[in-house]
Amino acid sequence: MTFQQLPEKRQEQLMAFNRLLTIMDELREQCPWDKKQTIESLRHLTIEETYELSDAIIEGDLPEVKKEIGDIMLHLVFYSKIASETNTFDISDVLHGICEKLISRHPHIYGDVKVENEEQVKQNWEALKLKEGNKSVLGGVPKSLPALVKAMRIQEKARGAGFDWEEKSQVWEKVEEEMQEFKTEFNVIDNQAIDLEKAEGEFGDLLFSLVNYARFININVETALERTNKKFIKRFQFLEEKAKESGKSLTDMSLAEMDVYWEEAKRN
Repeated sequence: MTFQQLPEKRQEQLMAFNRLLTIMDELREQCPWDKKQTIESLRHLTIEETYELSDAIIEGDLPEVKKEIGDIMLHLVFYSKIASETNTFDISDVLHGICEKLISRHPHIYGDVKVENEEQVKQNWEALKLKEGNKSVLGGVPKSLPALVKAMRIQEKARGAGFDWEEKSQVWEKVEEEMQEFKTEFNVIDNQAIDLEKAEGEFGDLLFSLVNYARFININVETALERTNKKFIKRFQFLEEKAKESGKSLTDMSLAEMDVYWEEAKRN
């Protein structure tokens, strides 16, 4: 199929992508900052842009989501441009590579494999990754992921291999078991010293079991906690504003005084 035979919208998309590639070429040749960048120097900037996209998604700000997708798209093109200068790979290699992987990982679409539901798709995906050379189902979980997200991904991948609880009630029993163990051993009401290393381990077990239960009821733990973070920030900043209006600083106020404004923040 020639370019002219493509639907008008696809032509528009390809032309927009070609425009970005052209601008990237020009910046790499002419801009002092862009000329200096390496794959390594862009890494931390890409991480920052990814978090900015995440923030926009949580806020439900679609115009900002569009902007942040553009920023990340630029980074992906930038990496490919830098690699092309040493004939390592270019953007076409990147795109063909992901296309081939998607076709290979979806034999129920591009082959004769039959699946009944989403779970079977996930199981096939993990099995195919092992056939491709992965030594472990968990090998694809990035080491640098934040711990909360990593726990969720580990559990999802284990489930894809068939290693999981059968009922959510079993998972909740595990949560209660871990909570009781932690409470019994570390809910110290006096000043008695505790084994911090052991307490940390038990607390980690409790968090892991809570993440597991959240997964069973389709709660994204990272999103849930970040929404709570944002809620707390808004309420605390309201508290600071009210204290300032009354001519006080928070350090001068009692907890009872602060609680009045906190409850007002919750109502608002």
